[in-house]
Formats: sequence, structure tokens, C-alpha cells
Amino acid sequence: MKLLVSDGHEIAYSHQPGLTPGIIFCSGFNSDMRGTKAEALAQWCLANGRQFTRFDYFGHGQSSGKFVDGTIGRWRDDALAVLDEVTTGPQIIVGSSMGGWIMLLVALARPERISALVGIAAAPDFTEQMRKTRLSAEQLDDLSARGFCDLPNCYDDGEPYRISSTLLEEGKNHLVLDKPIAIQCPVRLLQGQCDEDVPWEHALAIAECLVTTDVEVTLLKQGDHRLSEPADLWRLFAVIDRVLQECGP
Repeated sequence: MKLLVSDGHEIAYSHQPGLTPGIIFCSGFNSDMRGTKAEALAQWCLANGRQFTRFDYFGHGQSSGKFVDGTIGRWRDDALAVLDEVTTGPQIIVGSSMGGWIMLLVALARPERISALVGIAAAPDFTEQMRKTRLSAEQLDDLSARGFCDLPNCYDDGEPYRISSTLLEEGKNHLVLDKPIAIQCPVRLLQGQCDEDVPWEHALAIAECLVTTDVEVTLLKQGDHRLSEPADLWRLFAVIDRVLQECGP
């Protein structure tokens, strides 16, 4: 299905009705709602009669727009539009990688709608970390001269990520790890210690910044960035199930 947003673009989404709190899945950078974790969550929610919603950000998957024109603020607004116009009742947001940043921003904007957050290799502020630690001098020169640079992509089809200077500059408006994160709901963070994209210490930094004291960080010694192996998925389901029990029926 498609959700028409205010600027005329269409956000693709899938919604399964069911019990609340529902689950919203926020995918990662250059990922879409058909990934392994999203599909597994859809099946788990269906089996448990739980409401489940997933979507593609602007420029991702089946949504309109060009990936290179996307920004953190735009993708946050996409998630808010889906929350506001597609879902009903309280929600638990599951955010993977960049989706972990989006889930924090959504929870800050709509605290009354969010029962809990579950981050999978959550990567808030990754645009700033990218600028400081991942981009070479040549790539920084490309950003200045051309307005974009390409990063190697070891996932999926192997096509490089095209990173715009706008993405990096606009991301500065949404940084969360430079101050207390005023979120009061329960937060669960799953983080692999073999993650080559998000250092495991990043999960501890998120926990330190969160205002809520109901935070649990699970470090998986052999876990990679995706955490989409069968054992990882069952662990995710178990975490969500416990959170649902704590949040009520």
C-alpha cells in the first residue's frame, strides 16, 4: 500500500491489524521493508495476533524519491506519518541500524504513542561518525566538489552507497548523543561485538544518554551488524515478548 504525504511523495507500507501495543519496524540505511528481520517480525506478529507495520523510507524500496536526496529529518517524518496515519494504539518501535536513530527521534516527537523501543545495532548520529571516521580525504574532496561521494557496499547487491553532503549537513540537526535523550519508556538494545559498522561501545553510549532508567543492553560476542541469523531472530522475539508482558496486554 502507499501513503501519500504532504509533498506529494508516496511512502510504501504494509500493515497487519492485531493486538496492541503494535510493532513498527524501522529499517536501516539503504534497506527496505522486505529484509530478513522485517519478514521474520511480520510472521511472528501474525502468529501472535499482534499489529505489525513496516514501511520504506523516501528513496528506499517501493517508495518514491531518490535515495541520494533523502535526509535523516525526511526519514523521521516518513516514520511519523506512518505512525500517525497507519497505526492504531500504542506502539513498540523496533529500529535496525539507522532505524535505531529514527526510533529515538520518533519517540521524542510522539512520547504518548510509544510503549517501548528495541534497537538492533542502533546507529544514532551515524552521519557525524561517518564524516569523522569513515570518509577518506578523497571522499571528502568529492563531497566538496560534487556534493556527493560513493562508499563501498558489502551488503545486498554490492552497489555503492551514494552519500550527499546534504545528508551529512542536515544530520547535524538531529544528533541525540550530545545531550540527555528525554525518553522515559523502556529501551532494549541488542548489539553484536563483531559488528564492523557500529562499534559495540555505541550501545553503551546510547544507554548512558537515555533519561529512562529502564534500559537493558545485550552484547552478543559473536554477533555481526545485521543480527539476522535464526538465533538472533529468536532472541529478538524473546526481547519483544518480555517487553510486551511488561507493557500489559
